[in-house]
Amino acid sequence: MPARNSQSIAEKASPTKLIAWLQKICKSLSLGAAAFAFVTSAYGADEPLDFNRDIRPILSENCFYCHGQDANKRHADLRLDDQSGAIESGAVVPHDAESSEMIVRIHSDDPETLMPPPDSNRRLTDQQKAILKRWINEGAKYSPHWAFVNPTRPEPPEVAQSDWVRNPIDQFVLEKLESLGLKPSPEADRSTLIKRLYADLVGLPPSIEEVRAFVGDPAPDAYERLVDRLLSNKHYGERMALPWLDAARYADSNGFQQDGDTWQWIWRDWVVKALNEDMPFDDFTTWQLAGDLLPNATNEQKIATGFNRNHLQNGEGGAIAEEQRFVTLFDRVDTTATTWLGLTVACAQCHDHKYDPITQRDYYSLLDAFNRVPELGMPARLSPRIRLGKPYLELPTEANLAKIAELDESVRAVEAEAKPTQEAIFAGWEVGLLADGNGADGQELPESVKTLLSKPEADRSDVEKKKLDDELRSHFFNKVQPTLGNAFPVLANLEKLTKERSAYKGDQIPRPMIMSDDQPRETHILDRGEYLKPTEKVTFETPSFLPPMPDGMPRNRLGLAQWLVSQDNPLTARVQVNKMWQHFFGIGIIKTAEDFGVQSEYPLHGKLLDWLACEFRESGWKMKAMNRLIVTSSTYRQSSRTSPELLTRDPENRLYARASRFRMPSMILRDWALSVAAMIQDSIGGAPVYPYQPDDVWEALAITKERDFTYPTSTGSDLYRRSIYTFWRRTVSPANMFDTANRQTCRVRQANTSTPLHALTTLNDPTWVEAARVLAEKLIQSDKQDDDRMRLAFAKVTCREANDKEVRQLQRIFDYQLGYYQGSVEQAKRLLATGSSPRDESIDIAKHAAMTIVCLAILNLDEAMTRE
Repeated sequence: MPARNSQSIAEKASPTKLIAWLQKICKSLSLGAAAFAFVTSAYGADEPLDFNRDIRPILSENCFYCHGQDANKRHADLRLDDQSGAIESGAVVPHDAESSEMIVRIHSDDPETLMPPPDSNRRLTDQQKAILKRWINEGAKYSPHWAFVNPTRPEPPEVAQSDWVRNPIDQFVLEKLESLGLKPSPEADRSTLIKRLYADLVGLPPSIEEVRAFVGDPAPDAYERLVDRLLSNKHYGERMALPWLDAARYADSNGFQQDGDTWQWIWRDWVVKALNEDMPFDDFTTWQLAGDLLPNATNEQKIATGFNRNHLQNGEGGAIAEEQRFVTLFDRVDTTATTWLGLTVACAQCHDHKYDPITQRDYYSLLDAFNRVPELGMPARLSPRIRLGKPYLELPTEANLAKIAELDESVRAVEAEAKPTQEAIFAGWEVGLLADGNGADGQELPESVKTLLSKPEADRSDVEKKKLDDELRSHFFNKVQPTLGNAFPVLANLEKLTKERSAYKGDQIPRPMIMSDDQPRETHILDRGEYLKPTEKVTFETPSFLPPMPDGMPRNRLGLAQWLVSQDNPLTARVQVNKMWQHFFGIGIIKTAEDFGVQSEYPLHGKLLDWLACEFRESGWKMKAMNRLIVTSSTYRQSSRTSPELLTRDPENRLYARASRFRMPSMILRDWALSVAAMIQDSIGGAPVYPYQPDDVWEALAITKERDFTYPTSTGSDLYRRSIYTFWRRTVSPANMFDTANRQTCRVRQANTSTPLHALTTLNDPTWVEAARVLAEKLIQSDKQDDDRMRLAFAKVTCREANDKEVRQLQRIFDYQLGYYQGSVEQAKRLLATGSSPRDESIDIAKHAAMTIVCLAILNLDEAMTRE
């Protein structure tokens, strides 16, 4: 009966009343905004179906796997991803659903003819079947996938609440909200806004003085001036670099069992510098993909190409060099496509992509751009610690050059001292070797020497005599002399100094790995992706389903970079602004930041995405300007407080009727704790450091004596550097940094989880405990009463003033802990011994321990760890 009543209402109501009725039903059923959009699009009499929004998701999820573009897996030679194929086969008969084989099959009761087949574990809902039927009756119109069509700048829509609008972003957001009967949230209070901006733009907390100055600033442009200060802050580049390092799979070691260290931190420092200097994104792209191919390329431009040398490198004994070289090539293609095009192309390594129009030919034609690097596929051992794969730059520092000059001088001095001894020993060895004229005592001599020795001396030419002398000397000094050190101390000293110089050069001279096209190779499509099964030869081309490269662009990595940032490329600008949006709202306008293909969601805010993409591209690819545009919008400045209605209708905040609220990344949480305790060492750039980690954290790697994998904990200020500078071992990432990318493959979508391990880290890790201890010490040393100390600690961490109730709660914690530690002095001593910074011994132990627990509790508040 309810169904019949609902149907009669739907049949009789006007479109406006019908949509209002459907909205009410969705709300009562706790359906989200996306569900409401789905229902209204399905039944709204005044809105035609849209192929990309309503039809493609159904076909892609349920049909394209067997009836898509991959010919090797296509069933019944039927393509439903192609309009002509669908119509010619009779599967789709425009304007006649009853005669369309698709509709017959999806309604069949016969398991033999039902589509999707029962064993596919896919099922169409009644609503989806109705939508497909309606689509065919409306003409079965196909449309290109929205992301593969170049964006055009839409006109910002008119809105009713125009006084809320600060820039066009707000017009697009508000128009959607008003169409759904929603209103934006009020602006967040100023203490929340300053904390939000500092977390998002520099990843460090503002000082109490900065918070109070901003809260009390009556100037109408106070917010904009704060934004501009943060955009020019030297720590901006460090914060904005973090997601880029994840995309570039940056680490300080190669991975695998040997896990040799590298010098790729020099590339990391370049990224921070480029972001701080607001390098336009088109240059940022070109330098990283092809800086070495620019005219008269500088070392800085070559260093930038380290983006595609950040990959895993397998130096294990059983690894096959050429196989590993192809593993690297595949990684470069996948990383480049995901980072710039927002596409997952790895499927096409073995076969045509099952969903997106990416063929194997496309994949290997793109791979050809990277198949010119003079690399072997495996890293070389430069020292027990350092293993690198060529090509790389050698960039000795002034300190390196001074040390090498010192070592060279020592070697020369000992060489002069050892020369008479060497010559005497060589002469004796040579006489003994040639005593019988056939070198019988030199069994390990090179074959070329043995050949010359077999020739009578009288028959040797002058050239042969010189060659014989040169090769004998080389063999003696390289092979024989090192075995004589025990008998001749001067030679032992020379050998020691020579090895010391060689070891220093191998271990201490910075050598960032870079790209080069010095070894072009033929590229072939590989059968099922197997490197030993090359088939058809291909040359470099961009994917055929996207706009072609203009004439005149070089057919190499430089041309690829130029094509990616060309005006005709439909993806690059969209993908980048989507990641910017993700940074500030937790989720991108397209949730699958790594996949803009046909399996991605239809954008709820597609016009906003296109407007942002056009703005980014047409305003000179300025990243700081785009970030400023987003954070100065009313959309960004809203309160994150929600309501039962918004939680029900939009739990993920995809409509942006409020600001997003999410936990800060663990790397930022660590920096936050160090900063509020005034411990952070905030210099920019430099070699990785080794802050606190669990005992024997690298022990699992120490399976041979080839190198020492003891964790070399830093000392002094290096313990308190920003998290971006922590040494990142690819096989064992920092244990106190949760929810981070593994840095083994490209990752562009943020991940937030919540497990007890996170709380165990922030409550027990030495960094947090020491920060709490030092903060507590500073509070006790101040001339304040306990309640004022609580207020000060709370304000430092949360960026707002505590109310009286909160102060009383903190005081209760302090009083309880004080009583406990007065009766457990040894426990207090253990707590206060955490970390290497010295303690003020004049402070009462129990009081210091109790205040430490209070500070640790504040650091672990949900509000403290959350970007509100």
